[in-house]
Amino acid sequence: MNATEKIEAGGLRLDNALWLAPLAGVTTPPVREFFAALGAGLTHTEMISCMGLLRDNRKTEGMLRLLPGEDSKCGNPVVLQLFAGDADTMARGAEMALAANARCGPLRFAALGVNMACPMPKVTKRGAGAALMGTETAFAMVRGLKRLGLLVWVKTRRMPDDRETLRFVEGLVEAGADNVCVHGRTAAQRYEGRADRVATAAAAERFPGKISASGDVYTVEDVKEYLNMGCVGVMLARGALANPYLFPLALRALGYRVPEDLTAPARGERIRRLLSLGERARRICGPKTALVLLKRLMAGMFKGMPGASELRRGVGLASNLEELEKLLRLDFTENIG
Repeated sequence: MNATEKIEAGGLRLDNALWLAPLAGVTTPPVREFFAALGAGLTHTEMISCMGLLRDNRKTEGMLRLLPGEDSKCGNPVVLQLFAGDADTMARGAEMALAANARCGPLRFAALGVNMACPMPKVTKRGAGAALMGTETAFAMVRGLKRLGLLVWVKTRRMPDDRETLRFVEGLVEAGADNVCVHGRTAAQRYEGRADRVATAAAAERFPGKISASGDVYTVEDVKEYLNMGCVGVMLARGALANPYLFPLALRALGYRVPEDLTAPARGERIRRLLSLGERARRICGPKTALVLLKRLMAGMFKGMPGASELRRGVGLASNLEELEKLLRLDFTENIG
């Protein structure tokens, strides 16, 4: 995918300003690879527990895996998204993650990401995620990570008082955050209601070059609105699942040269990409995870196409990866072959 020009964001030189946000249970290596092929200029790992790393949890350590090509030098930078309830745990967990990364080969994470946005009780009750908003601990975390020599990206939320949001973002920037992503919902809203864009716009104006955005990015117009506010990047989360092809569609609208098979993909091309993702996920994550991932993406991949509802119902009933792949191949035979 040929960009008109590179962009500078969060201390990185990136192909574009459209990025895949961290999504629990979703942004596994094969899914990151899938969206990078659709044009994502940067991706994130899932949210990784620093305490899990310190306790040598094998599942947590497995989430650190990078695939060939997932490196800033290769064009597919990945931000390591971490969470913890205190600055010491965050710093020690990050050190362990980077050491494990170094042992695995030459691929490196582009930046350290700190989750200060997750509103779910299982995270906030540990003092992590959105519980860090407005606290001195949040600033101490950023200062501690900066001492490790990597770029630090923070993902947070709007606070009930927009003035408090700006003060918090200011504290993060002063502590050394290279990029602050502001999600327009408060922690109390969780994922309900609409994302307010006023605080995000105010932060982008106050801290030029430092703010990216997330929240209700479902259309090309949503992407353009955030960028026109002065945000240096836009993170797609649920909008990416609702329509994976939003990446190439938005990039084309922004003036990038995008292949036609990405902006107007035929049914067969969509099936091919899903089957390829399923096979990659099977090898890397196992068949159970592969099944879950394909089901998460299925609705968005065929939205608005003839017979999509029937296909989705069949996929929903599939009890294993083989059944799902059989349905996709049958659909290909009936509608294309």
